[in-house]
Amino acid sequence: MTSKVFVALRVKATPERAFDAFVGEIGMWWRPSPLFQTTPRAPGVLAFEPGEGGRLTETLASGKVFEIGRITAWDRPHRLEFSWRQASFPPELKTEVEVRFEAVGDETRVSIEHRGFDHVPAQNAARHGFPDQVLLMRLAEYWQAQLAGLQDAAT
Repeated sequence: MTSKVFVALRVKATPERAFDAFVGEIGMWWRPSPLFQTTPRAPGVLAFEPGEGGRLTETLASGKVFEIGRITAWDRPHRLEFSWRQASFPPELKTEVEVRFEAVGDETRVSIEHRGFDHVPAQNAARHGFPDQVLLMRLAEYWQAQLAGLQDAAT
């Protein structure tokens, strides 16, 4: 199985603005999905702790905080990389998300590559019983929806 998906979208913003909206405003533009929710509970609010080593968390209505991942690369305004895990993953399992911000005229091309789903066991709830190609197609659709939310927020 190819273990990655790649999606991209242009936003009407500078790379600095797009990066800052992605990181600093994620709690406002993130669109929860029943297929790829990080916890089995009602969706919470996502937030990044800025800088390499910072956490990506989801704070639930109860106040409980779930750590989705850690920032592994912080190169504002060009690149952000972080680990990603869902609550159904075994403790040692994580995938990787890389986000790039590239100026294209007066817009920014925001691209997301999510890698590592080939390490998620076939029986894991995060795969929803989908064959590999369907899983990756649905994951790409998920990230396309997230970029649409970012596009609205960054402009």
